[in-house]
Amino acid sequence: MSSPSDHLLHTDDPLSRERTHLGDSRAALRAMREDVENLDIKDVTANWVNAAVLQHQIDERIKALADLCHTPLFFGRLDYLHAPGADKAEGAEGERFYIGRRHVHDADGDPMVIDWRAPVSQPFYRASKRDPMDVGLRRRFGYTGGDLTAYEDEHLSDPTETAATSKLLQQEIERPRVGPMRDIVATIQPEQDEIVRSGLSGSVCVQGGPGTGKTAVGLHRVAYLLYAHRERLARTGTLVIGPNKSFLHYIEQVLPALGELEVKQATVDDLVAHVEVRGTDGATAAVIKGDARMAEVLRRAVRSHVTLPTEPVMVVRGSRRWRVPAYELEEIVRELLDRDIRYGAAREALPQRIAHVVLVQMERSGEAPDDRVQDAVARNAAVKAAVKTIWPPVDPAKLILRLLTDADFLAVHAAGILDEDEQKEILWQKPARSVKAAKWAPADAVLIDEATDLVQRTHSLGHVVLDEAQDLSPMQYRAVGRRCTTGSATVLGDLAQGTTPWATRSWAEALGHLGKGEAVIEELTAGFRVPTDVITYASRLLPHIAPGLTPVASVRENPGFFDVRPIAATGEVVAACEELLRNEGSTGLIAADARIPALAEALTEAGITYLAPGEETTVDTRLTLVPASLAKGLEYDYVVLDEPQAVVDGEPDERTGLRRLYVALTRAVSGLTVTHAAPLPAQLG
Repeated sequence: MSSPSDHLLHTDDPLSRERTHLGDSRAALRAMREDVENLDIKDVTANWVNAAVLQHQIDERIKALADLCHTPLFFGRLDYLHAPGADKAEGAEGERFYIGRRHVHDADGDPMVIDWRAPVSQPFYRASKRDPMDVGLRRRFGYTGGDLTAYEDEHLSDPTETAATSKLLQQEIERPRVGPMRDIVATIQPEQDEIVRSGLSGSVCVQGGPGTGKTAVGLHRVAYLLYAHRERLARTGTLVIGPNKSFLHYIEQVLPALGELEVKQATVDDLVAHVEVRGTDGATAAVIKGDARMAEVLRRAVRSHVTLPTEPVMVVRGSRRWRVPAYELEEIVRELLDRDIRYGAAREALPQRIAHVVLVQMERSGEAPDDRVQDAVARNAAVKAAVKTIWPPVDPAKLILRLLTDADFLAVHAAGILDEDEQKEILWQKPARSVKAAKWAPADAVLIDEATDLVQRTHSLGHVVLDEAQDLSPMQYRAVGRRCTTGSATVLGDLAQGTTPWATRSWAEALGHLGKGEAVIEELTAGFRVPTDVITYASRLLPHIAPGLTPVASVRENPGFFDVRPIAATGEVVAACEELLRNEGSTGLIAADARIPALAEALTEAGITYLAPGEETTVDTRLTLVPASLAKGLEYDYVVLDEPQAVVDGEPDERTGLRRLYVALTRAVSGLTVTHAAPLPAQLG
């Protein structure tokens, strides 16, 4: 394998030719963009609506063809031994393909860069000495900014060349993290690529410890699915769900960098925002409200509004009267209940069923009514009055309000499901006057979403990515599952990082609540982000927080910087930050939420500017002050972790606290300094 430094010494070497190809490719991309910008749509649109739609599509295409100056157009090259698809016995000459983030072609339509998602690109990630996949040479490129500065060759078909670790690959993995999360398209590993390219029809659950790339894998899978099934997903939609706004802001540039601009992002709270959330629950009440048993309580409460008819319906049309007896109405109502369809759909069907009975009577008397007559009967005042009495409308928010404030109503519908203590726990001490006046908690909004779906079906998307899934309650899983009933899901998480009282105990159980029990569960155990010394130290907590999980094994050649430092004053925490800020890259100061104000004051007094989680680092401001509750999913080149025991003590119970600490310990890419005045948790040894 050739080293990058070897090739930098030469002027008449392939590096010059590769730079020329890069320049030609950029020119070709500019030409592709100009072709779209110069499109004249005046003569191809029938009206202003069509023109607006087409212009929007053109604008999006122009955005997708943007040449990001600091993002290399290609990062690899494959030299095939034979032409793909050709009979190898024929000796067809192989082709050369440059692998990049998007497809680029020249004026004749010949490809200059192949999209990394295309089938012909797959060997770049999967080929090996054992299985070269008909690839003679795999070349990786190194960049400084947007300039091609190095390359590295791997001759897969040469039995005399031994396999070696790619230095360019290691450099890319260990490159400093400044700004938002970036794509890993140049460094995807074979086990990651297998997940990325899994089909749209199946759901996948990825269990991955810190630094294994599970978030990146999930985002790249979305990009791959949009490439392979673009028309279908354009119709049905895709969604990425993250734990909080800071996390979503951190990852929001990954898909646009890959040319995908249409994927929506949201938190679970965004999905269920039927009411304004202004209140909070205690841990016990939140756990009960988040329990899957609440789904049956709500189903009973919704169906309780149906009243079996005791009076007939008399429909008057002209001089004729048509009578639908009570027993026949009851048969219709029971049949609709037995079908267990949505409450609202059944309510819409009921007047048509009653009208159909009237039409049968008309036909028996010699009349010949048509569909218009049936619709007219369904709108008859007597029929509408009967439907309102038998199957009244249900307001989901009002229903939940009644459940949480009316002890008798709750007792009836929770009988045999929730015990008396559980019912008392979720009942409000001070009943609210109205839905708007109520101080709804996050778990209440999820209950309202469940009730809303019982009344009217929730729209299903084609694919949903659910990240940091281990922190969801069963009822939250159901809320997400409703958004992909006819689609598929990618579930990402780490059981060891579950930091809510209702955290997931097993992926099989979670997938059942999601409605994706058939999903394949994959485990990523190779750590690409967290240095060896850091992950080894953090893994001391695993036997106490997730005994069955395989510890992450770092594949980083650089062991990283690691220091546990006893201190006497807050000023020494600031000093530790100043030390790490002398290095290139970002620094995160992570602390228990209660410690943040004091640390913020100390940083300000020292004249150190800092950011909040999710805010983008700059050359001048590279320090982020991170409450431990918001650290999940974020990463920094260097981390100062303040007072581990305070992080543990900030949670309702020790196990949750230790999980929160595990998250905080594993945010560093290059180095970690742990500062403590109080004794360290015993579980750290």
